[in-house]
Amino acid sequence: MKKNNASNDFMSLLGRFFTEYLPKSMNASINTVKSYKCAFRLLFQFLYEVRKVKQEQITFEMLDFDVLTAFFDWLIDDRKNSRTTAKQRIGALASFADYAQSRNIEAGYVFHNSLNSISKKSFRKVKGKPRCSFTRAELEVLFSLPDPTTRIGWRDLVVLAVMYSSGARAQEICDLTVKDISHSENGNAILTLVGKGEKARRVKITADTTKLLDRYITSRKIRDKLDTYVFPSQRNEKMSVSCVEEIFEKYIIKAKELHPEMFNAGKYTPHVMRHTTATHLIEAGVPLPIVKNILGHSSIQTTQVYLDISQQTIDSSIKDWNEKWFPTDEDKDTDLDKPKNIPEFLW
Repeated sequence: MKKNNASNDFMSLLGRFFTEYLPKSMNASINTVKSYKCAFRLLFQFLYEVRKVKQEQITFEMLDFDVLTAFFDWLIDDRKNSRTTAKQRIGALASFADYAQSRNIEAGYVFHNSLNSISKKSFRKVKGKPRCSFTRAELEVLFSLPDPTTRIGWRDLVVLAVMYSSGARAQEICDLTVKDISHSENGNAILTLVGKGEKARRVKITADTTKLLDRYITSRKIRDKLDTYVFPSQRNEKMSVSCVEEIFEKYIIKAKELHPEMFNAGKYTPHVMRHTTATHLIEAGVPLPIVKNILGHSSIQTTQVYLDISQQTIDSSIKDWNEKWFPTDEDKDTDLDKPKNIPEFLW
């Protein structure tokens, strides 16, 4: 009898979680609810197929560290989920665990603590979040935000454009002086950048960015002042790295306000612009050794990581296309696709 009560408590709380808490109290998006339901359908499927546990037998106490770890491994080994996807599934369970424990501390204790343990132990194998980069649409938004009619806005626009065109580090942009800029026969500006270990390299930037940079230098009246730093801060003749970071933070905040559907891949620091340049160069077919020289890497192994970023961009695009035009079994909602062991409120 006690076991049945425990099972009823689990199913009762889970039902209210999906029918009341997420849609009403949390005002969760349709996609969030859909993702959470998928996570629990998979959990119920695992329990039924692997552990031979029917839905009416599931209790909080049953969902201990060993069971949940086995579920995590099942997602990766049998379902072929990536570790990131498996982590998202566990995250959905953790959200319910928080909800359940706040309403029945004793019942949800084991379940909640087991999920916390998995987060600390199992996910140590998960690599850090992949380096993000700006999409081309995001770059268009970013470049549209500085106001070129103001002194600061004009400077910010040129900083952003030069960093993207050159792949320069923030410190290299701060150190850039007028004498570090020359021009090729076709008129494109060539920047002499001094990177790590005081290693200098020459990088040719695009014609459009050259025009912006030349106009900026002319407007500052520093063309003949060879030792002058190209980009000053509001108070000093030379911009600092923290100043560059503030520029990015300022415009990323504005961009997210205007386009909340964008700029959600991670934390957008100045170095992300460098990642973006490298990724776009590789996607354009520029050989890896040339990308290495443009970025000033001492080893081509360092540049190799951007091949992975580029592949992630391709994989993401294919995934979006597939999900839009070719629904998976998880998206089907017919009775024929519903295993008997999964409650109705999870569909």
